[in-house]
Amino acid sequence: MLQHSEPTSSTLQLVANDMTEIMETLDTRELDLEDGEYDTADTNVAAEHLPFKVIYHTVGFKESQAKVFLSSPITAKILEVERFTSAQDRFNITAQRSVNKSLPAVFKIELKHGEFTWLVKRKEKHFMDLHRELRTYKTFMRLPLPSRSHTIKRHTGERSEVRQIPNLPRGGGDELAREEQVSSRRKQLEDYLNKLLKMPMYRNYHATMEFIDVSQLSFIHDLGPKGLEGMVLKRSGGHRIPGLNCCGRSNICYHWSKRWLVVKDSFLVYMKPDSGAISFVMLVDKEFGIKMDSKDTETTHGVRVDSLSRSLVLKCSSYRHARWWGQSLEGFVQKHGAAFLTDHRFGSFARQEENIPAKWYVCGKTYMEDVNGKTHGGNIADALEEAKEEIFITDWWLSPEIFLKRPVVEGNRWRLDCVLKRKAQQGVKVFVMLYKEVELALGINSGYSKRTLRHLHPNIKVMRHPDHVSSAVYLWAHHEKIIIIDQSVAFVSGIDLAYGRWDDREHRLTWSRGACTHTHLEQASSASSSNAAPPNGSGAVSQSNGKSIFTVTDSVDQPKLKSQGRMKRTKFSIRRHLQKHGLAQVDSDSDLETEESSGSVRTGVGELFGNTRFWHGKDYCNFVYRDWIQLEKPFDDFIDRHTTPRMPWHDIASVVHGSAARDVARHFIQRWNFTKLVKPKYRSLSFPYLLPKSHTTAGEQRYQVPDCIPTRVQILRSASDWSAGIKYHEESIHNAYVHAIKNSQHFVYIENQFFISCADNRHVFNKIGDAIAERIIRAYREGKRYRVYVVTPLLPGFEGDINTGGGSAIQAVMHFNYRTMNRGEHSIISQLRKEMGDQWMNYISIAGLRTHAELEGKLVTELIYVHSKMLIADDNTVIIGSANINDRSMLGKRDSEVAVIVEDSETVAAVMDGQPYQAGRYGLQLRLECFRMILGAFTDASIDVSDPISDHFYKEVWMATCARNATIYQKVFRCLPSSDVRNILELEGYLAKEGLEKEDPARAREELRKIRGFLVQFPLQFLCEQNLLPPIGSKEAMVPMEVWT
Repeated sequence: MLQHSEPTSSTLQLVANDMTEIMETLDTRELDLEDGEYDTADTNVAAEHLPFKVIYHTVGFKESQAKVFLSSPITAKILEVERFTSAQDRFNITAQRSVNKSLPAVFKIELKHGEFTWLVKRKEKHFMDLHRELRTYKTFMRLPLPSRSHTIKRHTGERSEVRQIPNLPRGGGDELAREEQVSSRRKQLEDYLNKLLKMPMYRNYHATMEFIDVSQLSFIHDLGPKGLEGMVLKRSGGHRIPGLNCCGRSNICYHWSKRWLVVKDSFLVYMKPDSGAISFVMLVDKEFGIKMDSKDTETTHGVRVDSLSRSLVLKCSSYRHARWWGQSLEGFVQKHGAAFLTDHRFGSFARQEENIPAKWYVCGKTYMEDVNGKTHGGNIADALEEAKEEIFITDWWLSPEIFLKRPVVEGNRWRLDCVLKRKAQQGVKVFVMLYKEVELALGINSGYSKRTLRHLHPNIKVMRHPDHVSSAVYLWAHHEKIIIIDQSVAFVSGIDLAYGRWDDREHRLTWSRGACTHTHLEQASSASSSNAAPPNGSGAVSQSNGKSIFTVTDSVDQPKLKSQGRMKRTKFSIRRHLQKHGLAQVDSDSDLETEESSGSVRTGVGELFGNTRFWHGKDYCNFVYRDWIQLEKPFDDFIDRHTTPRMPWHDIASVVHGSAARDVARHFIQRWNFTKLVKPKYRSLSFPYLLPKSHTTAGEQRYQVPDCIPTRVQILRSASDWSAGIKYHEESIHNAYVHAIKNSQHFVYIENQFFISCADNRHVFNKIGDAIAERIIRAYREGKRYRVYVVTPLLPGFEGDINTGGGSAIQAVMHFNYRTMNRGEHSIISQLRKEMGDQWMNYISIAGLRTHAELEGKLVTELIYVHSKMLIADDNTVIIGSANINDRSMLGKRDSEVAVIVEDSETVAAVMDGQPYQAGRYGLQLRLECFRMILGAFTDASIDVSDPISDHFYKEVWMATCARNATIYQKVFRCLPSSDVRNILELEGYLAKEGLEKEDPARAREELRKIRGFLVQFPLQFLCEQNLLPPIGSKEAMVPMEVWT
């Protein structure tokens, strides 16, 4: 309902108060403009659709530049006139009416504007108030005030044509006695309103917009249907913020503020009328509810709106007003937002979405950069380039200087910070949320990342959370890794946009010669003969054989590599190597001697030799050997590339579209708005509230990642009060894992960074390990074939020298990993042994990944760090995300996580246990990619991975490959971890015996040729006689046990 505030000292009212005599001479029923009077044209060019980015440019409600309306006309129709005799009758119609209690008639008006339809209720008094204010406005426009904006309006009005202006005939007051009076008055008011809305001068006036309940958020297509709007008084407080018990419930704490409330299908938002700023957003969720009783609202004529994050109390002008607001609000949300009001499968905030285009990625290369050399491969780099409105990013760790496309032959074009700056300059809003680490415990330097990004452009906003002291959150982290483009494309993965994550299926250990295979030379040949860019720091296009390569130099901004001096000593020229082997033409005698002009490309990170340089500066890493340091110097090496191999990184990612992407965005928005609320430094208008796009427009895909598969998708998460500001925690990822395992029929394949489970309800609580044991026992009792494959890192990802035991942090995680696998009564293998003895080996295999190479002529080996968080069941169900198999990720109350469960809706012919089987396209293709890579089937066509549970595959391919590779690596390198070392005392003797790589390198090379893929048996007996828990007195022993689980 239209509410009028007390008179203020605004210019309009001061002028109006001084014009009493003029006003008395005007007909109060008319707004006639005679010759020379002003019908100001619509100064804003209306559009068929208002762009979504309008939400970031709202202005005060009385500002003339406010963009509200579309190009289509607005029509009004009075549907009915409500005539009741008491407040009770208004909502409970009875036959008995008292003439003595007659009430003013209320006109129910339906308005249409473009695709939008909405209802308002107004009494005749409100029409008269509007008419009176418009008369004042008209008179004000006639005055030649000396302001520039006023002069422009007047001159615009003089140029406009004279039109018939609506009259507002005098009526009989609010009480209409006879039906014919009602009908006549209804028609008069309807005609008046329709004529008024055709005139831009009056339609764009703030009082008219308030009368018809519209604002700058009303007609934005991507915000969905138009709901109830209007001016209300809202009470402060009511937020669910951990650590605050008051929540604005005490009379001492709260105050009332005037706000414009907007109701949409999945959220409520209120704005400050004077500035137009969005000052709060409430998402609709399963706890959403409306209460109107005074005992619930603690105020007269109040409405209370509840959700998981807040109890919002609104004050209305009357009982009828409160009932109209409460019932309309509840009815609109029930009609348009019903999907958000229920608890969905697994307890998730999001429902299952059908026919969602989805795609998986194995390793960071395909995730970050181009796929198979296509111009648009459907990865992060290409998707970021397609952004038109918003980019949302949240990571546990983000390194601004990483390259998304490698090798670097286009200068800094595909460096993450350069991509984000380029999009921000194009008007795209970039919002980044980073985990704020405890600096004494972690060295990821999120402060540097924040400073670097926010200084790129004003359109890039960066938040960090939590503040450890104020929130009392010291142990838990924001661990999600999601990237969202225009709320329509969402990447959900375990891959941070950070150092060390970029890798491909070859999992190289070295940065130059050892990794430069014949295939790489062929890929490099087209770029190797390009001319060097000008040394003056400017961009250039170098021509080579009719092809152009764009090179950029940013040498002023970025330091040279620390190891560059040493690199020159061992410089490797792709062109010279190609010429030496007859793969490239020698144009002159000097070609074999000239390397500077033919084999290098200058960029801001020093010289690239050919295009074999994949890892620059801090990106070349081995974090078990040495953790990252001096991250503010991104292009300085911190380990010696010539003596220490890098640690390869194996990971899995996914992308979803449409409604599923909307759900991922909704989670990000909830976290962003919560962080803005709880951290005072983010409450300024420079950090805007974010609004979720409507699911009704989710199918209007402007950009879609190529090669997607239609699937059924549901978004899962771990979230709680500290991480998302919600009343009840959510552990839908945990529930989905347990459900997928229990309901699997043939096999489960798991890749995960951790394997900590099997609940004892003292130290470990998640039930994933127990579900695995129970499912295997069921298969054993039923006499059915069933397999479980687990691939996990051979060592935890903490800095430490495994040759001396690894240190307390590594050992603490190892303790809980082994406790899940085979040590103690709660372990999976212990549970299985009780039921079936040694037959457990026919059901479950636990493995790791390892590889080898030559570095400076020396044989080296290193484990491949498995960072994936993935489950595949029966080739038709896949879970991919950021959640590790441990309590931190799974319980919901600890680390925050996001994952996606993808269930196939399209099937293809496959094989299961030797029988024809209809497998899902998505699940089957992902498993085949993983199996072929880790088993070596890409280089050995004889390896058949099509049947995942047959005895032939399980025993003669999978188990045999595990055992053979592990035996060869131990024989050649005497590597750790090894089951031959059962306690710390045996370490020295084990390492004292040299491997073949030192005794007989030639024979070692012969043995290594027998290696297939990367799969190795997990050393289940490593340090089995050692107590791996942190020793008393160590700093690791001082932290709670939950840190390690």
